[in-house]
Parts: sequence; structure tokens; C-alpha cells
Amino acid sequence: MKEEAVKLSPSAAARIGRMVVFGGGYTGQRLAAALVDSGVAVTVTHRQAPEPAKAGRETLASMVFDPVLGLVPDAGALGDVTHVLVTIPPDTEGRDPVLSQLGTLLAGLPLRWVGYLSTTGVYGDTGGAWVDETTTPAPGLGRSRARLACEQAWRACHLPLQVFRLPAIYGPNRTPFASLRDGTARLLYKSGQVFCRIHVDDIVGAVLHNLALPESRRPHTLIVADETPCPSSETLGFAAHLLDLPLPPAQRYEQIEARLSPMARSFWSENRRVSSRLLREGLGYRLRYPSYREGFRASLAEELGASPPF
Repeated sequence: MKEEAVKLSPSAAARIGRMVVFGGGYTGQRLAAALVDSGVAVTVTHRQAPEPAKAGRETLASMVFDPVLGLVPDAGALGDVTHVLVTIPPDTEGRDPVLSQLGTLLAGLPLRWVGYLSTTGVYGDTGGAWVDETTTPAPGLGRSRARLACEQAWRACHLPLQVFRLPAIYGPNRTPFASLRDGTARLLYKSGQVFCRIHVDDIVGAVLHNLALPESRRPHTLIVADETPCPSSETLGFAAHLLDLPLPPAQRYEQIEARLSPMARSFWSENRRVSSRLLREGLGYRLRYPSYREGFRASLAEELGASPPF
């Protein structure tokens, strides 16, 4: 049975004057579409003007934001903004590009909510132990230290900030299906290693759920993750099952570690389980995809032509 689209109630949507989503990438675009579907006025930023939408599909309002080239919206373009969501990663110097370029302007706006998409990487390596919002961050990787620094910089602005800490994001066209089909998938095994993940539509759902809550109930930090940390070999096996394709030969991580890219090795260097109990039990959000099983099935259906839920 197809999941119904997550929407804000008319009263919750009416409380948002206008939202700007900084970063029209995979998650930002999906969230903006859901907000528009709820009747919210939304503008999405891109580093360059987006190509016209395909016939029959509504175009999202957009503006150009490329601080590297000095293309930054002015006060006139942001004057009526009440809500902001930042999905853009830190720049090459580890700073938040939105805050560094627009912090003073944003501080002068009547903002009622600022959302920042961060990473559960800020918790570092716990040897597979569970972490939650009460766990003290201890980032080990440079990119995670930069994320934590950006979180702290946003907090120092004293805006109505909510930080959403996310594990690996997957969804349609971000699954192992393509690598299984083209023969590039790797079945790696490392004793005790697990990974956490979240379907993009549960990020959307969690953000909308929080926007509908009274301000007093919104936690300043929130983990958004599914309920099923597990080895990557398990998720790859299920993806192969859905496609009715064979798995590649299993390899021990230690045997091929030296041949992996530095980025790939960094992903395997940390092992933790992240809990979304506060989101699910404390705030009452029901995950659309509590595990990769439901999420992979829905992603494959959408890749094969089913309509997206938003």
C-alpha cells in the first residue's frame, strides 16, 4: 500500500510566511517540493540558475547563491523570509557559507525558525555503541569537526535554531541498485561494523513534523535515523534480492583496505549506532521507513516509474 504524502496542516502551513531552502540538492529539492505541496511559499537556492522544469511539472521558485563567485542574494530578496533551512555543507575552510555570507542580514530578519542539516558524524567512533542527543560530540574526521564548528557558529547567533543530525542519506537513485546492475558493487565485511541510514523522505517528514510542533516542543538538537543499524553486506544482500541479481564475491575489509580511496576508508573508520528515540517516542513521529527494507522497496518502485510521495 502506498504511503500518503506527508503534509503540513493548513494551520501549520499558514504560520510560515516564506521559507528559503539554502541548497537545492537531493534533500533540499525534495523538502521544498513537499512544502510547496502543503501550500507554503518556498524559494530554493542553486549555484546557478536551474534549467526550466520538464513540461507538466511545476517549477520551484529559485535564487542563485554561489559565495565562491560572489553571487549572494541581497536584503530585498530575503526581506519577507520567516523560515530558513540550510542543507549546504561547510566550505573548504570549514565555515558555513550561508552564515559567513548572510549572517548579518539573517540576524536582522524576523526569523521564526532556522533548520540546519548536520551529521551524526559529530559523535565520532564509538566502537558500535549507541549515541543519542545527550551524547557529547567527539568528531574524529575533519569533515565532522567542520560540521560541529558550523553548528556552534549557528548557535552563537541566538536565532531560533534546530539542528538535525543525519546519518547516511538514501532514497531513489541513491541505493545499491545501480552498482549491482553495472557490476561495480563490492560486498565488504568488517567484524562488528554497522552503518546507520535514513531515507530522504523521513528527513522531509521529520522536518515537517517539527515545523508543525509548538516552538516550545522543538528540541534544539534532533537525530533523524531509522531503527535498523546494520552491516552494509546486509543491505547489499537485500538490494540484490529485490533485483534478483547475484551478489559479488565477499571480501574482508582488511584485505582490500589499502586499495580503497581515502574517502571510502574514512567511512569505514567509524562505527556507531545512532538512536532516533527522541524523534519517534518523544515527538511522536512515525518513520515512513523504519528500516532499509521498506525504504529500498519504495525507492526501487519510484526508480521504476511510480510517483514520488511528495
